[in-house]
Amino acid sequence: MERIADVSPTLPLSAYLELTKPRINALVLVTAALGFFLGGKGIQAPLELVYFLLGTAFVVGGAGVLNHVLERDVDRLMERTRNRPLPAGLIRPGVAMSFGLCLVLSGLLLLLSTTNLLTAFLALLSAFLYVVVYTPMKRLTWLNTSLGAIPGALPPVGGWTAATGELEAGAWGLFLILFAWQHPHFYAIAWIFREDYHRGGFKMLPVVEPDGRSTCRQIVVYSVLLIVVSTLPTYLGISGWIYLCGAVLMGLGMLLVGIGLSLSRSHLDARRLLKASVLYLPLLLLLSVVDGGF
Repeated sequence: MERIADVSPTLPLSAYLELTKPRINALVLVTAALGFFLGGKGIQAPLELVYFLLGTAFVVGGAGVLNHVLERDVDRLMERTRNRPLPAGLIRPGVAMSFGLCLVLSGLLLLLSTTNLLTAFLALLSAFLYVVVYTPMKRLTWLNTSLGAIPGALPPVGGWTAATGELEAGAWGLFLILFAWQHPHFYAIAWIFREDYHRGGFKMLPVVEPDGRSTCRQIVVYSVLLIVVSTLPTYLGISGWIYLCGAVLMGLGMLLVGIGLSLSRSHLDARRLLKASVLYLPLLLLLSVVDGGF
């Protein structure tokens, strides 16, 4: 029988924090802040940035909690997730659901009152796509990775609109970079943990096609696409030529690691690709800020 702990004030706050997926939330906030910085040509209104990031953190954290609620039974089946607060019985599902909804609603109200309607709508759209579309699609189709990449790429767009109030070409350039980057990153994760995903019934591409041919093809295609779209900030005038050279070189490096995985189809090279993707994104973001064309 499932063990459910009584929810009380003595329950560690860390259990609630874990439900909000803090690592993912932190990455989202970094990309959202980048959109605000690049869209606003620097930080002209620091207090508005703080409000925007706080509202975004609430919405993203709430969406993470709701994802935990919907996947609690599956999480119990997988080695790397069975000790999460819900499958471990630390928090009741109903309490977690209320917590998640309160976070999302609070974040949306904060964004509405301190930024603008467009930014709040983008946050709501991102949460909806993540919870209502991506989460169930993980059990239905390998295309879930591409579907999940849409809400994952929206935060910098929200940052841009929070700073400018408008959807401009630069915002969509950042969207395309994040959209392309997520594919090799999450395909590498799915490759590494495919046995766990199989136990959980998730239709990740490395699970439905164990020989890895299609996975490797997707990794190479999106790595090439990433090189192309990463040049957009320079051509759109929001970053300079130093950024462009760095983006192309780093993109080529990640592509080479992806090709290496395609040739070996080994667990080791999948981990190398994951590490490369984890290094790539913060370095690219740093370059775009340092070499911003302001």
